[in-house]
Amino acid sequence: MSLKANLSAKDEKFRNFALNDNMWKVVLYVGTPLALYQSLNQLFKIFDSMMAAHISASSVSAVAYLSQINLMLSALGGGLAIGSSLKISEAYGAGDYELVKKRVSSLFAMCGILGTAILLLLIPAAPQFLRFARTPESFIAEGTQYFRLELIGMVISFFNNVYIAIERARGNSRRILHLNMGVIAIKLSLTALFVYVLGAGINMISAATIVSQSFLLAAAVVNLNQKDNAFGFSFHSISLKPAVTKPMIFLSIPVIIEKIAFSFGKVIINSMSTIYSALTVGALGISNNIGGITTMPQNGFQEGGSAIISQSVGAGKPKRALKAFGCILLINIILGATLMSFSLFFLDQVSALFAGNDGEFGRMIASIYRYEAYGAIPLGINAAVLALLYGFGRTKITLTINFCRVFVFRVPVLWYLQNFTDLGSTSVGIVMAVSNIATGIFALIIGLVEIHRICRQYDITFSFMQKYLETVQHS
Repeated sequence: MSLKANLSAKDEKFRNFALNDNMWKVVLYVGTPLALYQSLNQLFKIFDSMMAAHISASSVSAVAYLSQINLMLSALGGGLAIGSSLKISEAYGAGDYELVKKRVSSLFAMCGILGTAILLLLIPAAPQFLRFARTPESFIAEGTQYFRLELIGMVISFFNNVYIAIERARGNSRRILHLNMGVIAIKLSLTALFVYVLGAGINMISAATIVSQSFLLAAAVVNLNQKDNAFGFSFHSISLKPAVTKPMIFLSIPVIIEKIAFSFGKVIINSMSTIYSALTVGALGISNNIGGITTMPQNGFQEGGSAIISQSVGAGKPKRALKAFGCILLINIILGATLMSFSLFFLDQVSALFAGNDGEFGRMIASIYRYEAYGAIPLGINAAVLALLYGFGRTKITLTINFCRVFVFRVPVLWYLQNFTDLGSTSVGIVMAVSNIATGIFALIIGLVEIHRICRQYDITFSFMQKYLETVQHS
């Protein structure tokens, strides 16, 4: 049976815009709402940590530790969404709308299978799994039920991540932003009610996450209920045949491994940090959240840029894809320098918000972040290179970069500092600076090599790149 899959007038208009209009306009149109979306997500995490800190310092440390384990698991759905959405964008750029519809519908089906398997396996075995992840017993006692609830919210977010990736491919960045503002409003309102009014514990923080994520899932059901639209979900369009799923899975597997390895590396760092104190884990988690004020907007341009690049590649316009990379690189460097300066200027005030009346905890947060902040510009460069690699389907190389970021530039450095210095908890801050700066340099080298390879593969002269870089400098 032939499937009907057409583009709406809006989707057709965006496709023409993305493939033909001024690249600065395209990148800013798609990337700016996504940068705001990521920034709001980061603020939401910060407020969440502040509310957990209101319960107790041990609660905020438990949430910080268990959140890294949750991120490691959510990498399964997140990696599948990222890799598969790139193939959806590619088919969109190539004008194969029936394939777009099949991939959209099949991706949701795969997420459903994956989510069901995780819940059936891990909810009954939550304490054993947390011990396997070397979680301190005090966190297991306080956080097992919280972790179970987080698993439910995580599975809902699998579907939401797919929906967001699809809207990103369609250029509906503003819709993503508006819906996310609704999610944050619900989440923060409920969390404030549970913590400040009802005096509840961390379990109700997770319950608020489930309710807010369910709101986004409901929006996804409504917005994707379009029978003949290429981006609409249809049971009849689900196909688990290799011709449909194999390209998505093969592109996603390195992304999934990359994200699991990166999050697992953070779990290792958290576990190693407990040698100083349990509160060091909380201080490091908060430092990471403050650092996210800078890196999350950069990641927004990375996500939007990778979709633009993959569409250009699908449409047979590799030169245009390289133009998008140049725009993202310059934007991320400017964002890194600006936001790093602001975060350092207000660091004492921000640290005090998390520490409450615990001055020692506040000083620990500030001492760690002062080192972590140095990675703002290098991580912006890294995000731009990742956008280029994702867009051209080079996910095995992104796996190498992120693997080295944790297991070459981070874990061995912390081991050295713990065994051969007496720097104390400041060591974890130094490790963040070393790994982030080294990752940026490593990514830049790989980016230059890949640009050379792309130019040779598509017979693009370097005079084109030189001319474009001159254009970027004068704009």
